[in-house]
Amino acid sequence: MFIESLMKLWKDSGFVALTWQSLLMIIIACVLIYLAVAKKFEPLLLLPIAFGMLLANLPLTGLMNEPASSSEAGGLLYYLYLGVKKGIYPSLIFLGIGAMTDFGPLIARPSSLLIGAGSQFGIAAAFIIAILMGFSPKEASSIGIIGGADGPTAIYLTTRLAPHLLASIAIAAYSYMALIPLIQPPLMKLLTTKKERMIQMEQLRKISKLEKICFPIVVSILCILLLPSVAPLIGMLMLGNLFRESGVVERLSDTVQNALINIVTIFLGVTVGATAESSEFLKTQTLEIIFLGLIAFMFSTVGGLLIGKLMCWATKGKINPLIGSAGVSAVPMAARVSQIEGQKANPGNYLLMHAMGPNVAGVIGSAVAAGVLLSLFG
Repeated sequence: MFIESLMKLWKDSGFVALTWQSLLMIIIACVLIYLAVAKKFEPLLLLPIAFGMLLANLPLTGLMNEPASSSEAGGLLYYLYLGVKKGIYPSLIFLGIGAMTDFGPLIARPSSLLIGAGSQFGIAAAFIIAILMGFSPKEASSIGIIGGADGPTAIYLTTRLAPHLLASIAIAAYSYMALIPLIQPPLMKLLTTKKERMIQMEQLRKISKLEKICFPIVVSILCILLLPSVAPLIGMLMLGNLFRESGVVERLSDTVQNALINIVTIFLGVTVGATAESSEFLKTQTLEIIFLGLIAFMFSTVGGLLIGKLMCWATKGKINPLIGSAGVSAVPMAARVSQIEGQKANPGNYLLMHAMGPNVAGVIGSAVAAGVLLSLFG
């Protein structure tokens, strides 16, 4: 009887159902956990994504199982994943980003919007290449949005256009965001001269409280009237910023910046990782998406730098083109890279606040680009 019980326990265990594909995905998940913990590669999202991937590939757990009927329960992660599927988590992440971000540098220099727009070039380039490689327009749109360097936007668009690619696109997007300090500097040095990198920029003008309060309202009206499909992202981004700048809802602003965004980040990361089951992830297509994501990210950086160089020429050397690389919407990491590279060329250079203008413009630009793709192919 005791032996029979042990045999039954063994047959019901996950060890019996473990395949080489599941084992490989478990190893990949452990590598990602290592990169998040030891190398600090975007750990706030990479760590829960990696652990979600680990959980999803442990056999027989049923964590992502849909309920067989209305009277039965589904898996825990299946219900949490509905927040991704319905677009709730990415929008709430934007609410937190808006509350944490100072739009002042963008208001002080509205021309930064040109850099933000130019930095979406990678989205178009990757879209065209993906189409040539045989991806459908919906899949190509989801792959191209990686060039915006905006994880929540990539997740939001992919869940609507190509949900079967969600895991590959999310992991590619956040991996390249984490690798910004490695990817961007060579491109920055290639496309700018030392003389351009040494340019010191004048201090930005002081922004009034009225301007800061009016900005999110005006942007919401204009962007959402133009592209109604982008209302969840732009609306939440601007609401969060209005909480920040109004000065009358400190408790709400603090909650959105800390507790809420932390909770949503956990749910978003774990459930996105849980979609990376071996049957969907271990395909040649995944490698193609990772390659196209790199192309998208590089072209976006190049687009921003070229607009930065054009503005440098138009202003007769008053704009340091290095701030162009911050046009990708990885806030504030891309702006910090501009600051670091500027100080390497000229220790007296302080580009951070100047780079935050294009950085914030990139957040808006990537959301608008997602809205355009949704309108065209959604």
